[in-house]
Amino acid sequence: MSHPISPDLIEQLVDLSRRAGDAIMAIYNHRDSYEIQHKTDESPLTAADLAANSLIAAGLPQLLELPIISEEGEIPDFADRGLWENFWLVDPLDGTKEFIAGNGEFTVNIALVQHNRPILGVVHVPATDITYLGVLDARNPANLGAWKYVQGGNPKRIHVRSMSERYSNHQAFTVLLSHRHGTQATVDLMETVKSRWVGPIETTNAGSSLKFCVIAEGNADFYPRLAPTSEWDTAAAQAVLEAAGGKVVQAEPGAGNNLISLRYNAGEELLNPHFYALGDKSFCWEWLLGLEELVS
Repeated sequence: MSHPISPDLIEQLVDLSRRAGDAIMAIYNHRDSYEIQHKTDESPLTAADLAANSLIAAGLPQLLELPIISEEGEIPDFADRGLWENFWLVDPLDGTKEFIAGNGEFTVNIALVQHNRPILGVVHVPATDITYLGVLDARNPANLGAWKYVQGGNPKRIHVRSMSERYSNHQAFTVLLSHRHGTQATVDLMETVKSRWVGPIETTNAGSSLKFCVIAEGNADFYPRLAPTSEWDTAAAQAVLEAAGGKVVQAEPGAGNNLISLRYNAGEELLNPHFYALGDKSFCWEWLLGLEELVS
């Protein structure tokens, strides 16, 4: 069964993300209250992760009574969750290392996933009180698109920038990279891009799912992630970027010679394949990234 996305649902979801952000900031501003632990994979966990998760887990059932997958919750067996048509996918504090580092580059990520695809995503940035929204529910064209809220103000529509126009005018191609997950594969990929793009190449580093949102609002073009991520890291931001005219695809072309969008809750592991977050989905990315031989 599908669930229509109403304006009321959107408003309440944005409000919930902001309230979770307030809970995070109440702890962020008092370093002695972080209560840092480490999970079995050595990733950090703080009191802010748990506070935001508790608030979101209590609030989402009041919006839509659906199952929830959260980084900080119990993960059901795939035998059960594989049957879900609709569910919430949550990272209550994406970028915990950035939170601990004190650089403000962390987010609250909440996505509504339907048939393995995020159709509604909210990415809230607590340190700046900026919220990004993406809606991909085509049944209600009035809701379709991506928006940015600044400090609770009225939302402004956002869209990726034109790649063909930038290429024709020899403008800069802007690449976002992770603070902490550089790989040799990324270095090699950038050498290919530099050999094909006619203008300058700019690179900048950013934390958490903010990278998707910077592309969605037309301030960058490309984010390659050739290192591990989990599904809760990307679902909400994928909805924002795709609603803004971009795309999030597996780094290897799939069957049918296509760059395949990331899918969710489709297997035992809640891990993403390596992926590319692309602005302007109409551009010939296969050529720019040197994939044309793989898709020929």
